[in-house]
This record gives sequence, structure tokens and C-alpha cells, in this order.
Amino acid sequence: MSQEQTKYILPESSIPTSWVNILPDLPGEPLPPLSPATGEPAGPDDLAAIFPMELIAQEMSTDPEIEIPEEVREIYRLWRPTPLIRARRLEKALDTPAHIYFKYEGTSPAGSHKPNSAVAQAYYNREAGIEKLVTETGAGQWGSALSMACQMFGIACEVFMVGISYDQKPYRRSMIETWGGTVHRSPSDLTEAGRSQASHPSGSLGIAISEAVEVAAGSGNANYALGSVLNHVCLHQTVIGQEAIEAMELAGEYPDVVVGCVGGGSNFAGLIYPFLRENLNNGRETRFLGAEPTACPTLTQGTYAYDFGDTVGMTPLMPMYTLGHDFVPPPVHSGGLRYHGDAPSLSALVKAGMVEATAVPQGAAFDAAVRFARAEGIIPGPEPAHALRAAFDEAEAAREAGEEKVILVGLSGHGHLDLSAYGAFLAGELEDLELPQDELDAALAGLPEAPSIA
Repeated sequence: MSQEQTKYILPESSIPTSWVNILPDLPGEPLPPLSPATGEPAGPDDLAAIFPMELIAQEMSTDPEIEIPEEVREIYRLWRPTPLIRARRLEKALDTPAHIYFKYEGTSPAGSHKPNSAVAQAYYNREAGIEKLVTETGAGQWGSALSMACQMFGIACEVFMVGISYDQKPYRRSMIETWGGTVHRSPSDLTEAGRSQASHPSGSLGIAISEAVEVAAGSGNANYALGSVLNHVCLHQTVIGQEAIEAMELAGEYPDVVVGCVGGGSNFAGLIYPFLRENLNNGRETRFLGAEPTACPTLTQGTYAYDFGDTVGMTPLMPMYTLGHDFVPPPVHSGGLRYHGDAPSLSALVKAGMVEATAVPQGAAFDAAVRFARAEGIIPGPEPAHALRAAFDEAEAAREAGEEKVILVGLSGHGHLDLSAYGAFLAGELEDLELPQDELDAALAGLPEAPSIA
């Protein structure tokens, strides 16, 4: 019987004590967000209506590390550290000499990486005396994670859920409600933003963000919480990469390439930023590859420009790769990847050539997910299925080259509540939704006037 180790599980004492802040490592001078009202660089006052000052400070901090509050670490202990797993059965199925590892965030109570930031945001808002958090959610993972976190800190939670995901994923709604949150289908008739987008009934993350920001900004006792994109969200997710580095040491290996899925960018950033700092400080040469859907190819077909983070234009303008804030993605099942922009920090790294990106068709992603499930037993979420497809390509390239490449994949969550999509794929009913060039051109034509950063 084989005694080869499969799981590398760190003790609770290895839960990181600080988050890694990538901002001081970014190439060149950092580009500030711009106020939507004045077009001038946005300061703390521009964000104070919807965020607590501690998160605003994290958003703008140039400290290389930020301490994690002990109360947050105490809740992290419910599921962290998450396991690093050597995918030995998958390696055999792919007939590759590559060593494939995956960092599995599906062991959290919400089934994904999202609680890493949800718990932190709920904590800081509770400390600031806030009574309710309002947010958007795509696939429902962020909304359910924030609902759980708010329950733990005695805060109310209100969620605007992207319409197509609201219809496709009813059990995500049940999770939100089980943890005490309320959930609305977006676009809704509850907000001016929602009513203005009634012609897009499938919705988008941009529309849902507009609705949530409108409600939060109009309430004296509520704040807004974002599940991706912003610096403080990517920061909170770096517990993933820090644990992965330590667990890879247990395995006696170090990754040649790190692969993750990209929507807004938080799970990918959380995985790669600690490794990226190793590249910069210690001469490592790890590659970083982000996988996005061909139906929403922000990094591979978008424009690097200032754009609103939401559809209606209520948020600050951020320097990022964008398909245009007017862009409404096709209704692919990877609801967490249906966002028109990407994290400014990640966008800067892609622009500088320090991070690579690839676009994956929906069918190829689900094919990889099924093959992975049949080898490793875990049914991945549709979002990390894109990362798996990209990792398969890396493994196949290693086989052709005869190289023992070490591949690390971010498996950001399980797909137990996405089985209707698997059913459609297995029945041959899942379409590959491509982005028509005329739709892309039309959305990019609507970019706001702002300083050029190309």
C-alpha cells in the first residue's frame, strides 16, 4: 500500500497573524481612485459614507503587513488553516509528470474563500458602531459569507443578488436567510439604480453593487461591504497564500506556476500576493496565471483605464482592466466571475507583465471540473473550474516537455450548490457563451472621461 502523503494540514497556531499588503510592492507610482463627483483623487472623506475608517485606512495603507485582530483570528479557527492537497490521482489521470497541488477553501462554513474578508469586514463595522451591512453577490458565495459573519457580530445583513444567479442558485439564497440575512433579486424595484436597469433582467455584479451602495449611502446606520476588487478585500484573502507557502514547505516543494480563477480578483490575489512578494524579495521565479471566462474576458480583452466599479456610476473611478461599466455579461453559471472590472492591484500587475491571464470557455471549464471530481472526489465550484482547465493545460505542457513542473491551483470553493449547472453540462445543454465584439466595443465606448493611464 502506498504511503505517499496527500494532505498537508497546518496546526491552528499557523493561522497568519498579519495580512500581506501588496500596495508597497506594486510597480511604479500607485494610481489613486478618483472621486465620481470631482474627478480628483478620492480621499477618506469620499469613502466615509459607506466604509468604516479602519477599512479605509487599510484601503490606502502602504504598510507591508497589517495585523489581524485576535477576534477575527478566533473565528478563522473554525476552518483555518485550510488544507493543501497533492492531487496524485489527478496527476495519474492526466498522465503528467507535473506535481499538482490545490489549496482548498471549500472547507469554510460558507463553502468558499469569501469568509476570510467577510469576518474581517463585519468585525471592523461592528467596532465602528454600524448596525447593518448592505452588499451585492454574484453566485451567492459572498452574500452567504457576509450573512454568516454579520450573524457572528450581531449586525443585520441585506443582500442584492444578481438576477440570473438568484434564479439558478436558490439554495444560496437559503444560506443567506438561514444565517439571518435578507436577499433581493437584482435588478430590483427597491432602488433608483435597480429601476434604471430593468431592461437587463439577468442582472450583473455592477448593477447589484449600484443597488447596495445606494441603500448603504442613504442610511445613517448602514455601511456597504464589497466582496472583491478593493485593496482591503484582496488584503484579507492573503491568509490563503501565506498558509500555502508554509504547507508547500511541509511538502518539500515550491510552485513553478500558481493558477487561480479571476472575477474581481480577490481569491486569486489572496493566493498569489504572498508568493509574488517571495519573487520580489527572495529571487523566486514563480509564474502566476489567472483564468477568466471567455464570456467576461476582462484581463484578456478589456482596456486598462479608469472606470466606475458599478453600473450606474456611484462608486469612485478605479484604475483597472475593464470591459466598461455598462457591460452586462452573458448568463454564464460562474456568477462570481461575471464582473466588468478587476482589482486595481491585480490589474497593475498584469499591465506590468508580472501576472498572466487566459480566457476559458464555459464548456471546457466544466469538462475539467468533472474530470477533477472523478479523480479527486471534490466537486469544484464553476469559478475555480476555470482555474482547473488552465492548470490542466499547464500539466499537459509539462507532459509534452517531460518536465516535473510543480503546479499550485486555488480551489476557491465547492460546487455543491451549483449542481444544476453540472446537470446541464452532463446533459449536453450547457452553451459556450462568447462575447460578441460589437457588444464589447459598445461597452468600452461608454467609459467615463478620466485621465489616460494606458
